[in-house]
Amino acid sequence: MASNALVIIPTFNEKENISLIIETVFALPKDFHVLIVDDGSPDGTAEIVKQLQTSFNTETEIRLHLLQRKGKLGLGTAYITGFKFGIEKGYEFLLEMDADFSHDPKDLVHLYLACAEGGSDVSIGSRYATGVNVVNWPMGRVLMSYFASKYVQYITGIPIHDTTAGFVCYRKKVLQTIELNKIRFVGYAFQIEMKFLAWKFGFRLTEVPIIFTERVRGASKMSAGIFKEAFFGVMQMTIQSWFKKYIIPPGN
Repeated sequence: MASNALVIIPTFNEKENISLIIETVFALPKDFHVLIVDDGSPDGTAEIVKQLQTSFNTETEIRLHLLQRKGKLGLGTAYITGFKFGIEKGYEFLLEMDADFSHDPKDLVHLYLACAEGGSDVSIGSRYATGVNVVNWPMGRVLMSYFASKYVQYITGIPIHDTTAGFVCYRKKVLQTIELNKIRFVGYAFQIEMKFLAWKFGFRLTEVPIIFTERVRGASKMSAGIFKEAFFGVMQMTIQSWFKKYIIPPGN
């Protein structure tokens, strides 16, 4: 394994984007490996990835991994599956990214360097660290997302502007410390819970400003239920944290 960094990309019906996003990541100056976690896409996303594996993988190095799951099991569980895979394979840095180019693949390098050279344990591709950097979203959705992050910041006390961000780089030791099997949220609130736990354990979190661009191809997976889970779950998560001790186990 030549690379020390794995980019985890969950997919469901992303045939319009999957080839281009993989090729773009592999064209970056930093050598990233990619793991696609596909939730039984009926549009053939996984089949496209399998075809690409014949081009990008060799006998000595597997750069493109694929895990197939049966049905939509949730964004959070997809990432947890990917984290466990990456830890088992020995990657030191594990990154989250969407498949639809809402996250610019070039920013993967900045997130990686913030951890690998900048001393961060978690680097977050932030839409709100320097204002509101979102392109092609309706104003209602921008306001909902922005104030959702502000609400989380106010309730939890976490010093992060973009608490719902899904463009993140984790050091392996962070994921080994967080008990992944006990993560409660499965939707986008998963992103909040992961950052909250990393912060509570005392890891260093850094925001890297990015520009978030709404997808051009394919359909958004956002829904009102996702925001509902986040709104009510954050209060419960915060209260429960008052009665817990966050101690990093020896060796992590």
